Amino acid sequence: MSTSTPHTAALADPEPGPGHDPDARPSRGAARTAAAALCAVLGTGLLAAAALTGWAERHAADRPPTPEAAYRTAASLWRAAPADTLFPPVLTGADSGPGGADRTWTRVALAPDSDCGPVLAPDWQAALAPTGCTRVLRATYADATHSSLIAVGMVFTPADATAMDGLRGRLTAPPAYGFADARRAAWTASVLPDAPVVVYAVSAFADGRTLEAPVPAEDAMRKNATGAVAQAGLGHEAKAVADRMEGTVRSLASPTPATASRGTAAAATATPATAAPPAAPGSAGAAR
Repeated sequence: MSTSTPHTAALADPEPGPGHDPDARPSRGAARTAAAALCAVLGTGLLAAAALTGWAERHAADRPPTPEAAYRTAASLWRAAPADTLFPPVLTGADSGPGGADRTWTRVALAPDSDCGPVLAPDWQAALAPTGCTRVLRATYADATHSSLIAVGMVFTPADATAMDGLRGRLTAPPAYGFADARRAAWTASVLPDAPVVVYAVSAFADGRTLEAPVPAEDAMRKNATGAVAQAGLGHEAKAVADRMEGTVRSLASPTPATASRGTAAAATATPATAAPPAAPGSAGAAR
């Protein structure tokens, strides 16, 4: 009896049947697998691109605008910003009064935006001739005791920073919105270095008294200043309200993410820029 391992015949590949095509395509299952893999790769790429775009947009939003961009934005605030944002219904000023007293002012009149000629005095028009004048916005505030009025204005120009710098030292006491020139007590006017805007404020006694001439707010704020205007703190009132208007222009022209979100919320309920609420009785009268 033999103990050798029997030879096993190798099975040959089956012969192709009739009609076999050696160039036939792979099965449908293989094609579907390849398509699914391609879609997965493309989907991953799209998600990565979307994430990168979102990061870039957030990063860009966190960056403040360039000084040039902020300057251009400031020039258009008279038509782009809501009236309640430019002239808030209530202003607060910590340490703004004489001796560091806190102050609060309520808006009692809001003028429609105006051409420059009808509302600016001739000497202001002459001073603004080299810069041009786009628009004037005005409002009037009363202090918490309703003993004083503060008229404030913003003069927008199309000029560049060099031309605006030429305005410094050339501006006189501005006209007020809501009361006569003879009632003006203290005034201030500031040419903003980073915006084509002049911000001014002029104060008055609410009881209607007239004065010889308005005095610069800085003079009325001096420690040794005397007279009714200084003693009533009307220099402090004009300067404090003007400072807040300047801060508003700067924050709107170059907003941080926090101020931008507040501005968006305020715009939803803001008074239109052309609205002119009536003045409070006995405080502010008709516009000039």
